[in-house]
Amino acid sequence: MQDVKIHDKVFTVMIEAKQINERIKTLADSINVEYKDKKPLFLGVLNGAFLFAADLFKEINIECEISFVKVSSYSGTESSGALKNLIGISHSIKDRHVIVLEDIVDTGDTARYIIEELKRHETASIKFATLLFKPKALKHNFKPDYSCFEIDPAFVVGFGLDYDGLGRNLNDIYVLK
Repeated sequence: MQDVKIHDKVFTVMIEAKQINERIKTLADSINVEYKDKKPLFLGVLNGAFLFAADLFKEINIECEISFVKVSSYSGTESSGALKNLIGISHSIKDRHVIVLEDIVDTGDTARYIIEELKRHETASIKFATLLFKPKALKHNFKPDYSCFEIDPAFVVGFGLDYDGLGRNLNDIYVLK
């Protein structure tokens, strides 16, 4: 695997696509068992979680639905901390079992914001699944219900994650060199 350059930064492979796909399948197996007969609604958080959501959804074999929401908190390689409105909930989710799909949880700001917004809709339950979790970067008392990988606080791109809009299309996850 070779390094990639995006804008002015060089990134090296951290997690290969094969390993990502294996973990997503394992996560899907757990959800298939836990949510059998519950018809969950998956809410993918755009833009970053679209690949994670698509690959996970392909492995789900229970009755379910998927929708997407959008909220933004990144600028360059740092979280700005400023969250915008949650956009995309166009139908009632009252009494639904909701599983939020996020690409990465680092500070926990976005996760906390989304959960608080969803609670206002009187859901039956809310669980949070993330591809990547950075526990050492958390600013809040929050732990995702499901995470594929725990990583150290480093800036990563690929598999939906970007650096100023670029790099989302990389199959592997790369870390800033």
